[in-house]
Amino acid sequence: MNQGVKDLIEVSRAYGSKKEYVIAGGGNTSYKNEQHLWIKASGINLGTIDENGFCVLDRQKLNDLPNQTFSEDSATREEQVKNALINSRVDPSGGLRPSVETSLHNLFSYHFVVHTHNTLVNGLMCSRQAAEKTLEIFGEEVLYVAYSDPGFVLFKIIAEQIAGYNIRFGHDPKIVLIQNHGVFVAADSVVEIDALYKNVKEKLIAATGFAPETKEVPVSEKIIEVLPALRMLLSGEKIKVATALNSSWIEKFIVSEQAFKNGIAKPFTPDQMVYCGPEYLFIANNSSVDSIIAETKKKVAEFKSRKGNAPKIVFIQNEGAIVAEDSPASVEYLKDIVNDFCQISALSASFGGPHPLTDDQISFIENWEVENYRKKVSLGGKPQGRVENKIIVVTGAAQGFGAGIAKLLHNEGANIVVADMNKEKGQEFAEQLNSKETKNKAYFVKVDVADGNSVKALIDETVLRFGGLDVMISNAGILRAGSLDEMDQETFELMTKVNYTGYFLCAKYAKPVMKMQHSIHPDHFMDIIQINSKSGLKGSNKNFAYAGGKFGGIGLTQSFALELMPYKIKVNSICPGNFFDGPLWSDPENGLFVQYLNTGKVPGAKTIDDVKAFYESQVPAGRGCTALDVVKAIFYVIEQEYETGQAVPVTGGQNMLK
Repeated sequence: MNQGVKDLIEVSRAYGSKKEYVIAGGGNTSYKNEQHLWIKASGINLGTIDENGFCVLDRQKLNDLPNQTFSEDSATREEQVKNALINSRVDPSGGLRPSVETSLHNLFSYHFVVHTHNTLVNGLMCSRQAAEKTLEIFGEEVLYVAYSDPGFVLFKIIAEQIAGYNIRFGHDPKIVLIQNHGVFVAADSVVEIDALYKNVKEKLIAATGFAPETKEVPVSEKIIEVLPALRMLLSGEKIKVATALNSSWIEKFIVSEQAFKNGIAKPFTPDQMVYCGPEYLFIANNSSVDSIIAETKKKVAEFKSRKGNAPKIVFIQNEGAIVAEDSPASVEYLKDIVNDFCQISALSASFGGPHPLTDDQISFIENWEVENYRKKVSLGGKPQGRVENKIIVVTGAAQGFGAGIAKLLHNEGANIVVADMNKEKGQEFAEQLNSKETKNKAYFVKVDVADGNSVKALIDETVLRFGGLDVMISNAGILRAGSLDEMDQETFELMTKVNYTGYFLCAKYAKPVMKMQHSIHPDHFMDIIQINSKSGLKGSNKNFAYAGGKFGGIGLTQSFALELMPYKIKVNSICPGNFFDGPLWSDPENGLFVQYLNTGKVPGAKTIDDVKAFYESQVPAGRGCTALDVVKAIFYVIEQEYETGQAVPVTGGQNMLK
């Protein structure tokens, strides 16, 4: 790798990781020498790019591109230009697609070009006085280009203007500002790139009197309550993920419908259009949960009838915004872009007010294959699996059986809420799941399942993070073995609260969210699943407190199933055999092997190995249960639609149903 490419990676990551410059991994960067141009490939994330994320192009072929004749029809022309760029690759086998702005990068005589959609810059570029204020703030040495549809037409316009600039100044411009688009900064070193960007920032802060700074504003209980319904309304055949947000920028534009229309009703830039769509809903009737849902339902239906798909963003007067997309990663991009275009509109007030894209410009971007491809690549990922995009809470998921279940479900595409008392282990485990480059995400919430307020807060955080709830897995439990002589009332009641009452609370607070989702999407099946035990199927010697809670859990399962099936909520228990490898059994201080050895539950056992061998010998399969065994049963109860109220044994044959 030559030094120029090393510098390119460094500068790309530096700007790509800052939201004030780049959102959704966008923007693009390049480095060139006499023979080749390295440019960020379409859809590659600028903030994490490495050498493999750049297309290497033959500059001789790129230099010839302006001399070629292309169709007068815009769609045909852009397809021809795209193919010409693809044919300029040095190594076609890599499969990377050059950025649509490759030809623009090749125009500059300088080695490095860094193109971003800087918020401060676009506060100026998306304003009514963009041209005159650019001249006033930066002088003639910064080249201003009026908006044109992106692609080959914009390239030709900028090529002519750079040629004219050269005649006037004897060199290429180092800063090019494009109306309703962003900024190109070019120089022969990344040090100079940084200096140029710093100068632009300082001048714009001086002109506006302030620098963009987003302050989050908490969303109300009302918006959390409506979120599951709006998640369903904003979904198509595939159920989406959603979240709610508010900020110091958003609240300026949701005080009234007029403030919304005057400030943020239309997109400002192609990037905003690609990710957020061309239109957003505004809900004025915020008097109640029902009124918000009713007005949103009416407006979404009208939008779908007119556009063929659902909107992605709903602003609710004085409450905040709700955004919905195909994955948590996409939702995070939407949140950032919403805050960004609200900032842009607010900043534009210093330059005569906002100047959004016109209807014709919006129509071009809507139908431009190049931008749709870029979005598809940047938000893409590998096929997810059997529970793709489902929102699943797993209690007791920080370690042991729960962690194993959560990990396997996450591997199959679920968005997992790791709910546990152990904050340190829970956060560490969620971070571990999120370290994989997947569209689905994990999130930790601290919970005490024996406390109703704590469980309700868990459900509220789940809804706010992901938009709803599809599967509630009540797994958290404790076990303290002992005979009637040994068991005290305090220990018995603690086990009952966690193992029995905890399941009741999980079902109680999951129901309203699931019921609301059903009211909007009656065909959507949901699940409440208790991780029970083989001890819930058969009494357990000197383990009555645990077995009693698990027996009771199956009674709850059967009763909940009768109550909830009308809402397409299935309720089932999974009854695993012994998970010998987890801390419940194997913990050297408090594990069941130690407890059972000390209480003499296994006659003649003198060591932990004796206790383990005794229990393994009772299993026809000859081994303990694993998380994978349990998850296979979980997949069964989720995927079937005709069974509820069941206790499914996963015991290796140790317990058999009559």
